[in-house]
Amino acid sequence: MKKLILSVVMVCVWQQVFCWGFYGHRKINYLAVFLLPPEMINFYKTHIEFLAEHSVDPDKRRYAIPEEGARHYIDIDHYGQYPYPELPHNYDSAVAKYTVDTINAYGIVPWWVQTMLSRLTFAFKEKNQARILKLSAEIGHYIADAHVPLHASHNHNGQFTGQNGIHGFWESRIPELLADKEFDFWIGKAEYIKKPGDFIWARVLESGAASDTVLRFEKELTQSFASDAKYSFENRNGTTIRTYSTAFTKAYNDKLQGMVERRMRQSIFAVASFWYTAWVNAGQPDLKTLTNKE
Repeated sequence: MKKLILSVVMVCVWQQVFCWGFYGHRKINYLAVFLLPPEMINFYKTHIEFLAEHSVDPDKRRYAIPEEGARHYIDIDHYGQYPYPELPHNYDSAVAKYTVDTINAYGIVPWWVQTMLSRLTFAFKEKNQARILKLSAEIGHYIADAHVPLHASHNHNGQFTGQNGIHGFWESRIPELLADKEFDFWIGKAEYIKKPGDFIWARVLESGAASDTVLRFEKELTQSFASDAKYSFENRNGTTIRTYSTAFTKAYNDKLQGMVERRMRQSIFAVASFWYTAWVNAGQPDLKTLTNKE
């Protein structure tokens, strides 16, 4: 009975730790602030902790709001072969072709990012500080998710290839272990995005194209590691958990040739650029004169 309880606890903690994970989303929103122009950066820096902390709100409500889940991914491989010419990038056209139920069933992240951009733009026009901060934090989450290869694959957690846990391995374990020590986050400045729809679809297609590599490389590397070398036990907040070993994590990151770092950097740039684009499209309001600050 004790063994059963321990196993259940370990599974629950595994799912919680690997649930970018909370660490990645917070890091992406936090660093995106420093890419903003002078007219925006002071306001965003003042609220940087809010933007980081609330970057994970969409994940927290995934299982409370039925329609939330589809906003985080798109199983783009459901629609044929890369570059998926049969799938319209216009939402209304896609719904007309496949039905709204099908579109929702296989994910809507590229369309939802555009919806969030429109909402953030409107919040800037209204000079509504509370809405600007909430929407800035949350659009950052969806943009970052669109950069994760397994958010663009039906085999999102390796469940069809015997690789359960790979989703969190790629987006949580690697950044948590390596980002602060090895990743380069000198990125440049945010840029105005002339065609946001084309931009986010390009990033989604990149994710979809990389998903096979993410899965295949993990399987290849596993063959060269003994099972007791692939995994290790660590103490997290007083609880012992089973996780991917440091050696296996570093070897996988090396085999991917910096893919996780590259996608994280691209996420940071994209988040800052979408914030900037919303502000420009709203007429570049003075962020020192905002209302509704609750």
